[in-house]
Amino acid sequence: MDIQILSDLHLESPKAYDLYTIPPKAPYLALLGDIGNVVAHKDDILAFLTRHLCLFKAILFVPGNHEAYHSSWEETIAVLSAFEEQVERDSSLGHFAVLDRGSYRPPGSDTVILGCSLFSHIPEESQMAVEMGLNDFFLIQDWTVADHNNAHRRDLGWLNGEVAKLEDHCDATNIIIFTHWSPSRLPGVSDAKHLMSPITSGFSTDLVNERCFNSIIVKVWAFGHTHYNCDVEMERESGAGMLRLLANQRGYYFAQADGFDVEKTIRL
Repeated sequence: MDIQILSDLHLESPKAYDLYTIPPKAPYLALLGDIGNVVAHKDDILAFLTRHLCLFKAILFVPGNHEAYHSSWEETIAVLSAFEEQVERDSSLGHFAVLDRGSYRPPGSDTVILGCSLFSHIPEESQMAVEMGLNDFFLIQDWTVADHNNAHRRDLGWLNGEVAKLEDHCDATNIIIFTHWSPSRLPGVSDAKHLMSPITSGFSTDLVNERCFNSIIVKVWAFGHTHYNCDVEMERESGAGMLRLLANQRGYYFAQADGFDVEKTIRL
């Protein structure tokens, strides 16, 4: 079974929801955040998703930070959840799954997909630089660095807990994790020129010691947000074998990321 993976299309600027079409190369499509503004451009982005639900068996949607721009996180998730329920009632469309600490098991598969935004951890010494340097804290209503860090703890705790349950109950042979924020700062996964930036913690968190990163049944982790593309395998020190880390991000229309492939797929 194949899954097509993309993120960071940024159809909000310039507005291009009606112009952009993803050619289907797999039955399943994973959109890993920063597709557009969910509340401010509600009709446009939902029309974009509906159009693609006619092309794919299922769309797995992980919210990114730009989804919440010009609104609040609560409103954003409410709109996506209502759309999920609406799609469920329409048999002419594929399945739509909001992966906001959610899971999806493709029918007939022993693979479980776990998805959440996975907000990054911003350490105290970086908080002022990140708060002033990222639009999230200006364009998302009622959103602070403290809220961001609380969301990181919530998402990471959920991921570790879900992986532990699947391991302990032998409920899956393979786990794929989809997030928006990056789980690693390893060479080849992050752009080396940004590693010493005072705002790096706004984009990624090194999770190399976490259970969700080191589980032997976690085989693939795909993410977005960094506008740096990769598809690498790393040997985990825990003896858990290889982990494939993958990002396939378009980036802003006028500053597109190298290596983006709209037809990028992985095979389970």
